[in-house]
Amino acid sequence: MNNLAEKIKKLPNQSGVYLFYDKKGDLIYVGKATSLRSRVKSYFLKPKTFRPIEMMMPQVTDIKWKITDSALEALLLEANYIKKFKPKYNIKEKDDKSWNYLAITREDFPKLQPIRERELLLLNGKEKKKFKYIFGPYAEVKFSEVLKMLHSLFNVSRCSPPQKNKPARPCFDYQLGNCLGVCVNEITKKEYQEKVIQPLVSFLSGKKDDLLKSLNKKMKQAAQAENFEEAKRLRDQIFSLQKIKDFSILDKSFLENDDFSISLKIRRLEAYDVSNLGTEAKTGSLVVFNNKGPVKSEYKKFKIKTISGQSDVDCLKEILERRLKHQDWPWPDVILVDGGKPQVNAVKKVIKKNNRFVHIIGIAKGKQRNKNEFVFSEQNRDFLAWVKNNQALLIEARDEAHRFAIQYQRQLKRKSFIA
Repeated sequence: MNNLAEKIKKLPNQSGVYLFYDKKGDLIYVGKATSLRSRVKSYFLKPKTFRPIEMMMPQVTDIKWKITDSALEALLLEANYIKKFKPKYNIKEKDDKSWNYLAITREDFPKLQPIRERELLLLNGKEKKKFKYIFGPYAEVKFSEVLKMLHSLFNVSRCSPPQKNKPARPCFDYQLGNCLGVCVNEITKKEYQEKVIQPLVSFLSGKKDDLLKSLNKKMKQAAQAENFEEAKRLRDQIFSLQKIKDFSILDKSFLENDDFSISLKIRRLEAYDVSNLGTEAKTGSLVVFNNKGPVKSEYKKFKIKTISGQSDVDCLKEILERRLKHQDWPWPDVILVDGGKPQVNAVKKVIKKNNRFVHIIGIAKGKQRNKNEFVFSEQNRDFLAWVKNNQALLIEARDEAHRFAIQYQRQLKRKSFIA
């Protein structure tokens, strides 16, 4: 604690991220702050609630921090650390939230729109075409702050051109100097693309250095042409960009035109199976895989309690409903079941009833001998591609769930026989 006290005294009164480590040297929590000193000190006051973050504090044995140029940069850097290192206590708080995307619409004067992964997956072909660019996924950050910054920095329009035969009315952003005049016909579609959309796309795709060179060149050209208002706008934009690190600090995919492929980040897969031989000792299993393989410490076993018959589907429903009661368990990106459409539809129904989202896949026996047939909850192109590239992993997880369920059933039968 003496070491911690000394470190706390050295904390700067600046924006940044702070990192808490346990005695093993593992990063267990990441946070952001406008004042690192004030924020970190608050954790060491007497806790008033039983929130997981406050209950975490006795485990903290070391603190590190990273100063940032702005609170916004701290916000983005925090998201990057959480996504990269998955600290134990951040994951518990954020696991049930989906990753965010930023979309640029396909229209004469495109707009910037935040969108969630679950919303993207539900879009049909026609709805997808309304977006020209998609950036993401970004971790669960305060998108209201990010959008506010982007609208101000790049003059992204939130208004529409005036309708024919109706007077033009300047929008609120225009009066503040944050709109280039879409609402009053002061900017053409071509100019809007050059002054707003192209710089925004460069920034979001991690090309800030190239963007700054381009803006400096345009600023000098505007000054030489005595277009001093435009030169001032560009000068202010350059100054702001130099203060803010670009979005390349976040892992992302960049999509353009009709390419609507989303890079899936599969961090947790849960595989389920039911061992339902005979009328007694019906069991179920849950095994967990991450990107490194099985996580045996998180395996769970279930003794079927409410199903009297031999319906695998009903047993699977019971297991899922019991699993959903454990909100402290991390939420999976994929659920895998041993079975075909009936099993997949049963899982989908339970998940939907509980207002959750997850990719669902079943592995059924194919018509040909020793062939597996994959069944999906939704025909999402990225998910299908991920499955195609990870068939061996999925089969391994299916087999592991089967082994674990049978092992538990044998234990129960052995106990019953001895009794």
